[in-house]
Amino acid sequence: MMKRLLIFVTPFLLSTALAHGQAVKAEKIRVGGWLGQKIGQCIQYRVMDEDVDQLTAPFFHHEETGQWQTEFWGKWMLGAVEAYRYAPDPRLRDKMERSVRQMLSAQLPDGYIGNYSAGSQTMQWDIWGRKYTAMGLLAWYDLTGDRKALAAVRRLTDHLMTQVGEGKADIVLCGIYKGMPSCSVIIPVVRLYEITRDPRYLAFARYIVARGESAEGPQLIGKADVPVALRWPHPSKWYTKENGMKAYEMMSCYAGLLRLYQITHEEQLLNAAKTAAGHIMQEEINLAGSGSAFECWYGGSRLQTLPTAHTMETCVTVTWMQLCAELLRITKDTRYADEIERSAYNALLASMRADGRKTAKYSPLAGHRYEGELQCGLNINCCTANAARGFCLLPSVMYGGDYGEVDVNLYAPSTATVSIDGRHQVEMTQATDYPADGKVEIQVSPSHSQTFTVALRIPLWSRHTRVSVNGNDCGDIVPGQYCRIHRTWTKGDRIVLNLDMQGRLQENNHCQAITYGPVVLARDSRFQDGFVDEGVDIKANNGTVALQRTVAAGFARLTFTVSTITGTNREGVKPRAIHLCDFASAGNDWDDKQRYRVWLPKVIDVRTENVNEYI
Repeated sequence: MMKRLLIFVTPFLLSTALAHGQAVKAEKIRVGGWLGQKIGQCIQYRVMDEDVDQLTAPFFHHEETGQWQTEFWGKWMLGAVEAYRYAPDPRLRDKMERSVRQMLSAQLPDGYIGNYSAGSQTMQWDIWGRKYTAMGLLAWYDLTGDRKALAAVRRLTDHLMTQVGEGKADIVLCGIYKGMPSCSVIIPVVRLYEITRDPRYLAFARYIVARGESAEGPQLIGKADVPVALRWPHPSKWYTKENGMKAYEMMSCYAGLLRLYQITHEEQLLNAAKTAAGHIMQEEINLAGSGSAFECWYGGSRLQTLPTAHTMETCVTVTWMQLCAELLRITKDTRYADEIERSAYNALLASMRADGRKTAKYSPLAGHRYEGELQCGLNINCCTANAARGFCLLPSVMYGGDYGEVDVNLYAPSTATVSIDGRHQVEMTQATDYPADGKVEIQVSPSHSQTFTVALRIPLWSRHTRVSVNGNDCGDIVPGQYCRIHRTWTKGDRIVLNLDMQGRLQENNHCQAITYGPVVLARDSRFQDGFVDEGVDIKANNGTVALQRTVAAGFARLTFTVSTITGTNREGVKPRAIHLCDFASAGNDWDDKQRYRVWLPKVIDVRTENVNEYI
């Protein structure tokens, strides 16, 4: 059976789809509105303005024994390639090409590209850095067909295989966190096999999987059905081999298993990734679409109302989105698109300072945001380097499908040209102010009248959704599924989607928060309407809240008021309006004298509730 594939324009996935014969492609995707503005800012400041020379410089020195300077160039390159696919710019292409030439000139005669000393190679973050170097060079190869870049990756991988493998260094003992950073090198190894069909690379990928299931490894398949924070005992020392809870690297490894699955079709690989993602979704991802503390899983969904140090790392946000994108492409399960959307409009956008020039390392649900430490003696950190990969992922996820079907996964003002069978094209245009409101008008204009399916993602949170085509209602719509419209389409056909954007009250640990469609709302001290930490008692009707839309504050994209009694006094106190804004805008000036808060403490009233549950 033909695999259903998402219409991706990312370097790894597009070439895979075409190699398997699925003629699916989306081109000339342009995103407008709020989301498009933020994508553009990220490309400008995190891609175009990056000092790439500082990222390539470490590769010309070989004294390192423990740090991760060599991850930064590959991360930048991956984001830059996707940025170029989205918005081709000759200046960016020249910048990428120059950096690739620098990287190729840094390759040693034995094939090594890195900065570790000869005696320290394969340890700590060395293989992790080689992974990103290989991925960056392969992305450039996929974009340009540069055979020198491909040859460099082959030499790099061949050299690694002389050091790691049966009878050599054990990959799960190379580095820390149960070997997960090193095992994630499976991603470029599998891609290299796809390109070359050299069986040695497939064998090496299988070796990585096998060693991962050993007693010393992370056991990502064997422990897939165990909550990710509970797979191993709490480590006595955090940054060590015994810590098996590292979130970013774990998800990178699962992404590698999915890449291997697409070649071998071994169901245990897909099932492990799906099962682990289910646990992450259920037990780790918070209301804003991210998770982790000190970069590790900790059961954060249940604990998200509590002040937690170093929570919601941006690297975790981006990698969660990437894992969900892989799973969406393979499974066509709309909940993964829901997760991407939630992460994008909340945690990812929140990581960007209002002017777009800085990226926060952590974006907690309360407090204030900041860039985070500079790492490895460079003017950058891991999250700053990863930001563009998250923002530039969004256009490629917007449209999906397989032969004869176009899936609309994300909603934003946008245009795209979609090829539905490798020969015929359809122009897709979205006119909307989403997520400010729930109305989305989609114009479907095929090159000529043609019969195919347009499938609209209906978010699980949209309880009451209406869809019409050229004014004709499409009937009952099921949340959490695609609404599939199969018909003969002609130029100018118009779909109108109306999503249910009622405010919804969320409760957890005797705290309250409000969501508006995919957007999480927060109090912000800049409204000057009370203390953001004061108690509230927000009333809901069947889970919905009466929000009043107001003129947006100067710092916020969306602004609302909600009526509630605040504080603990009940003597003659009446409900009053407090202001809320979208979480991405809350605290977006990074002023540590201001505060924002998502989860608001709910005041206990013993007259109307049984407090025995708290005793």
